[in-house]
Order: sequence, then C-alpha cells, then structure tokens
Amino acid sequence: MAEAFRGEFNQKVDAKARALIPVAFRRVLDAGDPAEGQRTRFIMVYGDERRKFVECYTMAEMARLEEAIASLPRGSVERRVLERNFITLSVTVEIDDDGRIVLPTRVREKLGMAADEIKGSVEAVFAGALDTFQIWKRDAFEANLAAQEAEDMALLADGRDMLTLLPPKE
Repeated sequence: MAEAFRGEFNQKVDAKARALIPVAFRRVLDAGDPAEGQRTRFIMVYGDERRKFVECYTMAEMARLEEAIASLPRGSVERRVLERNFITLSVTVEIDDDGRIVLPTRVREKLGMAADEIKGSVEAVFAGALDTFQIWKRDAFEANLAAQEAEDMALLADGRDMLTLLPPKE
C-alpha cells in the first residue's frame, strides 16, 4: 500500500473558515493529485446524512471510486444512490500556498459549524482512515470515538487480541 492517511490532528478553524491540512496528510494528497503545476486538490464528500463527518479523497482515489460507480448499470438504484452521495454531494477543494483549505458552506453545515460559531473558536479533527481521511467537529469526534471504543471492547470482551479481526493470511 502506498502512503496512507493515519493519525488524528486537532486543527483550529479560523473566522474565515480556513483550516490547516496536517503536513502528513498533505504529502498523501500531493501524491494523489496527478495534475502538475497546480495547487493540490482533493474531494470532500458530505453526502450520507447518517454520518457526522466529511470523507476526503485524493483525486486518484476518487477517480477509482468514480470508475466503480460508472461500471454500474445506468438507472440502477445502486448507481443512483452512489452518484448522489459521492458525486453530487461532494466538492473539490484546493490547498492554498500556506497549506490551508477553506471549508465550503455545505461542509460547514454538515459538520455543524455555524458562521457565528466559527467567529469564536472551533476545532476540527482530521482523522486518518488509510485511503481517505475524515473531518469532524471536535466534540462530535470525541463522542463518536467513545461510542466506537465501547462497541469495540464489547466485540473483544472475551479477551481476544484485536489483530484476530484481520482475515487469515493465505
């Protein structure tokens, strides 16, 4: 596997809705944007109302996902759902020369970052997920992390090692 998004980073969102992309994430984003001579771009997907975060894809990773979606029959329910949630409800953003992005309005709405709240101090969490990363409002991330940890411990309640969740080597 090539470089991956890993770790979690707390980033301030300023009054202009700008946030700094963690350096480790910028390296992966740079490698995943084949356009040369331009600022690095990536895709923010804010669809799927069940999620309280925005999923971010490199340009190359999104191209792979788009190819998989396009391979589905036109008019099929699967293709329609995927197109709406990954294509329509997404936005391409550029990283500026200082390593920042401006969180688009729809993204801020998804994260629950009202304009008046951003004028104060709000933090976003950038959370790595291998081939994508997520952007959360910090309090939502903390609550989700606690809930997920409880579920994980219940799954491993019999003392199983976490690595037993991986498929066996062939």
